[in-house]
Amino acid sequence: MSELSEKLLSRTSKPAYVPALLAFEDGTVMRGNSCGAAGEVFGEMCFNTSVEGYLEVITDPSYAGQIVTMTYPQIGNYGVCRNDVQAQHPALRGLVVHDMCYTPSNFRSDQTLVQYLVEQGVVAIEGIDTRALVCKIREAGAMRAGISTTCLDADALVERVQSSEPLVGVNLVQTVSTPAKLQRAQSAGRFNVLAIDCGAKESIVSSLEAAGCNVEIAPWDISANEVFSASPDGVFISNGPGDPDAVDATCNTVEQILGRVPVFGICMGHQLIARAAGARIEKLKFGHHGGNHPVKDLSTGRVEITVQNHGFGIVFESLGEPVADVSVPTVDNPKFGRIELSHVNLNDATPEGIRFLDIPAFSVQYHPEASPGPQDSRYLFGRFAQLMEAFHAQA
Repeated sequence: MSELSEKLLSRTSKPAYVPALLAFEDGTVMRGNSCGAAGEVFGEMCFNTSVEGYLEVITDPSYAGQIVTMTYPQIGNYGVCRNDVQAQHPALRGLVVHDMCYTPSNFRSDQTLVQYLVEQGVVAIEGIDTRALVCKIREAGAMRAGISTTCLDADALVERVQSSEPLVGVNLVQTVSTPAKLQRAQSAGRFNVLAIDCGAKESIVSSLEAAGCNVEIAPWDISANEVFSASPDGVFISNGPGDPDAVDATCNTVEQILGRVPVFGICMGHQLIARAAGARIEKLKFGHHGGNHPVKDLSTGRVEITVQNHGFGIVFESLGEPVADVSVPTVDNPKFGRIELSHVNLNDATPEGIRFLDIPAFSVQYHPEASPGPQDSRYLFGRFAQLMEAFHAQA
């Protein structure tokens, strides 16, 4: 940094400049300033398009294994409110921002974002041209990256990135799931729901409770026999990080419970339900991450603005042979009968939801509780309650 730059910086709220390096597996290197914990981290780079809700993004367990770039230019301007965290500790590998705010203005703020990142051991870098970074990811696709405050040798850091572990084929769900069953405080709910925790956000469980459910949280590798022994009115499969093809235990359990109890899944849960029905999973070029993704409900024509966070998606056509003479794309699945494509992403036409027509199950690719983001999709929790009510009324 030049003498003039240091002089200008000294008259702002910014602290002394601590150099940091951002490197990609293709050899690209960007230099910036450390704005979090000291150290070195590696992960798959992704970008989030939300304008607000950075704390919910940072504490979303679905970001395990990833370095997150926020596209909004200034982050941290309303500080950190502990009531907004989605998990006890952040699971993401690192954070990239253009400009970090060190003096937040918000009556709810408990501390600055920088203080929180240091406290939680999250390595972060600012001073990066995040617009150029997003364009790079959109054109080249998701790739491995690294942030370091300890190694400022560009060539050496690129080599470490290139030798780091890829996201594909790794079971990251087991790193964020609860280790044992957890019974939440009983409410006056009408339904007892077993939530299989693949990396569930706090607000998702709260949304189930608001829809009239008493929630028991179970680990990702719970067996089908353990599910049935709990005698739930319904089973919820949560969001979670990484590659669904690496999460065999949950997939096997889902395959055994489908058709025997009402099931609702979101994000990773959606992918595991589809995989249990035989669907093929594909890696998306750069994924969907943010709070402004338009999705169309094919049964009503209604467009929802949704919150999304995933790098993989299902191939709907792989679920079975197409059914003729239907208004909504439907396939005949050899395991579970007819499956309808319920929702579609309007940005890239990827599948965003499926509904089983012959068994009580449905799922969506996005986060209907929307923390952060719009609440257009909260009705899905009520739809799950209706599904459980109808199923048990026929029993």
